[in-house]
Amino acid sequence: MVNKITINPITRLEGHGKIEIFLDPKGNVADAFWQVVELRGFERFCIGRPVEEMPRIVPNICGVCPTPHNMASAKALDDVFSVEPTPAAKLVRQLHYNAFFVEDHFIHFFFLAAPDFVVGPNSDPATRNILGLLKEVGVEIGKKVIDIRKRNRDIIRLIGSKAPHPEGGLPGGVPRGVTEEERKWIKETADETVEFSKYAVQLFKNVVLENKSNLDLVLNDAYKLDTYYMGMVDENNKVSLYDGNIRVVDYKGKEFVKFDPVDYTEHIAEWVEPWTYIRLSYLKNLGWQGLKDGPGTSLYRVGPLARLNVADGMSTPLAQKEFEFMYDTLGGKPASNTLAYHWARLIEALHAAENLQRISDDPLLTSKDIRNMNLKLKKSGIGCVEAARGTLIHHYTTDDRGMLKKANLLVATQHNAAPICLSVKKAAREFVKGPNIKEGMLNMVEMAFRAYDPCLACATHALPGNMRLEVNIHDTNGQVINTITRGI
Repeated sequence: MVNKITINPITRLEGHGKIEIFLDPKGNVADAFWQVVELRGFERFCIGRPVEEMPRIVPNICGVCPTPHNMASAKALDDVFSVEPTPAAKLVRQLHYNAFFVEDHFIHFFFLAAPDFVVGPNSDPATRNILGLLKEVGVEIGKKVIDIRKRNRDIIRLIGSKAPHPEGGLPGGVPRGVTEEERKWIKETADETVEFSKYAVQLFKNVVLENKSNLDLVLNDAYKLDTYYMGMVDENNKVSLYDGNIRVVDYKGKEFVKFDPVDYTEHIAEWVEPWTYIRLSYLKNLGWQGLKDGPGTSLYRVGPLARLNVADGMSTPLAQKEFEFMYDTLGGKPASNTLAYHWARLIEALHAAENLQRISDDPLLTSKDIRNMNLKLKKSGIGCVEAARGTLIHHYTTDDRGMLKKANLLVATQHNAAPICLSVKKAAREFVKGPNIKEGMLNMVEMAFRAYDPCLACATHALPGNMRLEVNIHDTNGQVINTITRGI
């Protein structure tokens, strides 16, 4: 009788992790753990660097989501040097940022998430991927996804010098502006992006909402969690990605707190468990209540669905219409359906595309006033943005010369870590039934974490010297002759 199932590596995410499922004597799931097994040491080896280098260094944490780190870092520098960027500089930053949201959300949905719905969660793993997806929706759609992502990455490259790991990030502004000639192709890109975003939302409706088995999965209690939700909102409580206050609502939708990101330490605390490198976040004023949802929980979720749950609406008309339709379909706000993260993600992509249109039409975009040089070092700064995966906070402390003494990066997947653990356990208990364990059962467990689009490269922590390590030494015949371990 099998008493433990290990899914290692888990698939279609950024980074490396595993799931361990423990079965009781009857073959039912007794417990399950989502484990992060990789190391991120950026907070340590950035110490001693000039703080103005941080927007260049931190995008290298992750090749999938480098722009939010670049942007949060630039905003932290604004705070460190007590400087407000010029209006034109803010607009250029938001151009850069909304282009990122489009290309990032589309890579997750089409490459990582959609195969589960379009090809099917129980289908052959050999076809449950981007190639199987293209066979179903057509190669032309695949080409369009690539083209839209490339064109939006060209906007990122224009501002940040390169798309994979942008380097543009200066206190008080941006390194270069936008010309009238560049505005033309940016406007064309924005228009085409809006049209494709509308198609992507409709594809979700066709494939998920009009397919009973897929819709049943979205509505299944195995993919529901009652937690608090956290996200950034503007002055009208609309979804805001670049700037605003952080709002938290409970699982019934009642506002729990709204605060300025600079006060995050008063509201967010961290918890450590011995079985994972990732720290678990919770609402500080409620105390650590363990891995549980519902009444008495202190856990919260971030990311696309959380942002829509905490907001009163979207700031663009097409996205607002889809926002209203989603909540009408799911039975009101807030929605606790974890798989609805995919739906919210596509609504946000449409929202970002509409913002690209607005920005490309703004006369201020081509202003040459892109840097405020009135810098005054105050030795501490906090920058916050909404990353594609949720709220991202960078907190820097320097010495009198501006050399970094301390860095704390509170990333989205860390906020979501405890809820992901719960989501995996609930899905495992619903879908994994012994003694004959089928691959499709395990994939539906993976779907529970995949909805969050976790970035484990961003989220993991360990102090120097504490990284668990095992080295096997083999002879010429491949036999293990010695094993050296550290921290195991």
